[in-house]
Amino acid sequence: MFSKKKNTAQIDPLQRELYENARRRILQKKRLFRHFIVFIIGSLFFLTFMLLGYGKEHTILGLNWFIIAILIWAFIFVIHFCNVWLFSTFMGKEWTDRQMERLIAKQKQEIELIQKDVDLMYPKDELIKKKEGFIQKTMNKDNEKASKLEGEVTMIAAAGENNALGKDNDLVWHLPDDFKRFKNLTTGHYIIMGRKTFETFPKLLPNRVHVVITRNVDYKAEGAIVVHTIEDALQVAKSDAQPFIIGGGEIYTMGMKHADCIELTRVHEEFEADAFFPEIDKNDWKLVKEEFHDKDERHKYPFTYLTYKRA
Repeated sequence: MFSKKKNTAQIDPLQRELYENARRRILQKKRLFRHFIVFIIGSLFFLTFMLLGYGKEHTILGLNWFIIAILIWAFIFVIHFCNVWLFSTFMGKEWTDRQMERLIAKQKQEIELIQKDVDLMYPKDELIKKKEGFIQKTMNKDNEKASKLEGEVTMIAAAGENNALGKDNDLVWHLPDDFKRFKNLTTGHYIIMGRKTFETFPKLLPNRVHVVITRNVDYKAEGAIVVHTIEDALQVAKSDAQPFIIGGGEIYTMGMKHADCIELTRVHEEFEADAFFPEIDKNDWKLVKEEFHDKDERHKYPFTYLTYKRA
């Protein structure tokens, strides 16, 4: 079986306009011809009644009824004539186009007046500056959203007054409350550490993803993700809203330029150590929170929780 294909060719706008105009004119002529036929038939009908003499004895206001009917019929014909011929001739497409042009010209004048008022109230240079400021503000918001999606990298550590972290891969103090705080903050997150720090754990810390940084390409760590640069570690943890860098000293130094936040427990004592936390540059970091804890029967040294945000 053969199927007819639809003509998908585009019709020229001018041709379409000519076609529509011709179509309207044909419809007008058809309506006029139809009414003309009805008028002729009606006229013949009344003429026949007049010749046969029917209804002469019936009068309305002293006139024979067929004269009244002819007058009414003539009145309707005149109305139709005015509607079809006069309106089409004097108020046709050209008249409509002229009216549209006048209306459009008037609207353009009103728009120009409004534009002048707007230019006086809001000079073009100021609008451009506001537009640029809005675009820049939007871009900054987008960048902030992108940064949030990448996660806020936080370094968490406990260090003495001399930035001591520990000696021989072990801490030189015992602060139970600090251990509890470390657990509460890091649970459910990625924790990034060096190989030596990882090997001090008796077992994997529960409910945390361990990421171990080492230069040894053959190093294996059961239950942990092994990478070879701090950048690789952060890439692995990019799905986390707040990955934590937990040490040791060399990893803290590498992570300082990547971190957005530092959660530091400052132990108020100086210690002999072989690993140290890097100095915090006050130009780059702003202290936003501190919480002091005095020594007691469970804590040999006083300490303060310090929270820094990148300035």
